[in-house]
Amino acid sequence: QVQLVESGGGLVPAGGSLRLSCAASGFTLDYYAIGWFRQAPGKEREGVSCISSSAGSTFYADSVKGRFTITRDNANSTVYLQMNNLKPEDTAVYYCATDLIIRSTICYDYDRGYGMDYWGKGTLVTVSS
Repeated sequence: QVQLVESGGGLVPAGGSLRLSCAASGFTLDYYAIGWFRQAPGKEREGVSCISSSAGSTFYADSVKGRFTITRDNANSTVYLQMNNLKPEDTAVYYCATDLIIRSTICYDYDRGYGMDYWGKGTLVTVSS
């Protein structure tokens, strides 16, 4: 059974850092792109970052460039999102997702989440001002 489980969320002051984890099970992570998304109350879901299966390509929303870093540890079936210099506007539930298509190019058009068929349940990040 394909599962994605996010963890690492919490409450931090503005300027703080968090590292989110996306633990994958039920499939071999190596071959698949993984995206991170977020949804704030009353707002649409938005793509935050995406990493290709080979980790050769990473993508970031303009709002997080220079502050967030996506990495993957295939040996431990986990994708990470390191978030630094957090801002109150980063407050949201963060989700990871995949299309489960081997070596897909979904990261090139990931921002709305279309085609991402498998999602975790999310982890809440709250940044206080």
